[in-house]
Amino acid sequence: MSKGREGPAAGGGATAVLLRYLREQNRPYSAQDVFGNLQREHGLGKAAVVKALEQLAQQGRIREKAYGKQKVYFADQEQLPAAGDAELRVLDADIAARSAEVQALLQGCRQLEAESKDLSSSMTTADMAREIEELRKDCASYTEKLERIKSATNQVTPEEKEKVCSEQKLYCKEWRRRKRMEEVGIETDEDHNVTLPAAV
Repeated sequence: MSKGREGPAAGGGATAVLLRYLREQNRPYSAQDVFGNLQREHGLGKAAVVKALEQLAQQGRIREKAYGKQKVYFADQEQLPAAGDAELRVLDADIAARSAEVQALLQGCRQLEAESKDLSSSMTTADMAREIEELRKDCASYTEKLERIKSATNQVTPEEKEKVCSEQKLYCKEWRRRKRMEEVGIETDEDHNVTLPAAV
């Protein structure tokens, strides 16, 4: 009965696979990450990965760092070949190109997000049709009301309106006159119900 896909990479072969992987990737990984990344391609079991990583760390061929209960493993930088000036220039150019690509992608994402927001907030065709129908009903209602007002027989004529306005002006003028008299303390005959005798 098989115990899973241990394959030729199990045992001593696992350490070589893991050492090569950590040096190529040159970044920290937990045992779970390494297992997940290499299990399908190399058929490594989790126990074999943990054992090989611990063995490489004890031999000083990789570095190990503990974060709480979890350990991470990474290539020993001192064992990696130093990059020359030409290689560093190539890497710098690659970083600059990738940074520009990231900025372009971010800009594209922002534009798509703005378009999505605009589309989400705009009315659909069905919403517009409902809004138009409501406006048509409102217009019909106002038109009907206007026709009723126009056909009414009890409307105020322009002459009546002018008469009311004239009376209102006279009333306001008289009220202001009386107000001024009150403010300066002048009393009128009407205030005391005094009636002057008629002239003979």
